[in-house]
Amino acid sequence: MIDAVDPGIKLYVRNKRPEGMTQFTAQKTLLFVHGATSPGEATFDFPLEGLSWMEHIAQRGWDVYLVDVRGYGRSTRPPEMDQPAASNPPIVTTDVAVRDVGSAIAFIMQRRGVSKLSLVGWSWGAVIAGAYTADHNDKVDNLVLYAPVWLQAPPPAQTAPPPLGAYVAAPPTRERLQAGAPDDRKRDLIPEFEAWAAAAIASDPVGSKQTPPVLRSPAGVFQDNRNYWQAGKPYYDPAQIKVPTLVIVAEWDGLAPPEGAQAVFRKLPSGPDKRLVMLGEGTHLLMLEKNRIQLFHEVQLFLDRARLTN
Repeated sequence: MIDAVDPGIKLYVRNKRPEGMTQFTAQKTLLFVHGATSPGEATFDFPLEGLSWMEHIAQRGWDVYLVDVRGYGRSTRPPEMDQPAASNPPIVTTDVAVRDVGSAIAFIMQRRGVSKLSLVGWSWGAVIAGAYTADHNDKVDNLVLYAPVWLQAPPPAQTAPPPLGAYVAAPPTRERLQAGAPDDRKRDLIPEFEAWAAAAIASDPVGSKQTPPVLRSPAGVFQDNRNYWQAGKPYYDPAQIKVPTLVIVAEWDGLAPPEGAQAVFRKLPSGPDKRLVMLGEGTHLLMLEKNRIQLFHEVQLFLDRARLTN
């Protein structure tokens, strides 16, 4: 548990590295940034067939971290989450999440004596990581934007969206998270969906005890969707990112479609270390699906490319 930059907020940071690792370098230090609704541990350190993505990278000689933004996982839950959702406006916007991730980066750099590290952001986490990098290129070695959020079509104008409360409370569903995949393939892609959903819900000490159990998560990200992405206003400018960047997306991602990843890629400054990869037979949850090793492999190839060419 580390201190956030804002008083009274503690952030959960998890670390995995090879046993006996004593030398720490910027080139082998990495931080995962989670997306909306699901905390970092359930996203990046959920073992499938005995291996999580976090462990996969650590086994290759990396010092790997994840952080839970406030309101998620084991990090401090803002007091608004102890009240009915409708009693307060949305909490934990992207601005707040970028500050929390910045706190984790500062902690890791101080702990390991490194001046920069690599970032892997998924979905909303790609927005957080992209926005952080655009303002702090000097602190980022490599950037991986996995299933990045980009501009979205607004909902039909005649239906004014209902106001959002402080947080949302719902169980994870295949319908939402695997949107875009053929219906007859969803279960085949993630046989372990129910086990993963149970682990995600268990990360919420209050919601998991409700009947039926729910996962509560801050609604700030959904408010930002309305204010930025659905309003045609990017939250950050990829043109300001000056570090090697991999944009990676799955073919059947209905939440962050390949067209958005292509748009992000085109806006990045050109260079030999900018790449775009689209993987077949995957959805927004590719890191938990049967084809996840393709994702792990492509990201690892990008992270380790300097070593491979020397």
